Amino acid sequence: MSEPTDPIDPAVPPSGAGCVECDAAGGWWVHLRRCARCGHIGCCDSSPSQHASAHARESGHPIVQSFEPGEAWFWDYVSEDYYDGPLLADPQNHPVDQAVPGPAGRVPADWRNHVH
Repeated sequence: MSEPTDPIDPAVPPSGAGCVECDAAGGWWVHLRRCARCGHIGCCDSSPSQHASAHARESGHPIVQSFEPGEAWFWDYVSEDYYDGPLLADPQNHPVDQAVPGPAGRVPADWRNHVH
């Protein structure tokens, strides 16, 4: 069975509260992005590892939504433009008390020297 062609599945919840790959490797992120197709949470392109865009390239899931509190915009990595998407399954963002950049305890003091 092939992958559905719709780039968004509004019923899929986010994979967690932080970047999947950064959490697995003990890394850190600046901001978080949520894959609108599968719910994968990855770090933004300003983060050292840029896992959200890597996920989009590797999975073929081009649309992400910001996973930051107060932000509801979508981005299409193929067209490199904003995208008008539906309301996705809750939660809509990482916990509001989660550090940005984050997570607390893993962000280096000189983190600004490491961002793109």
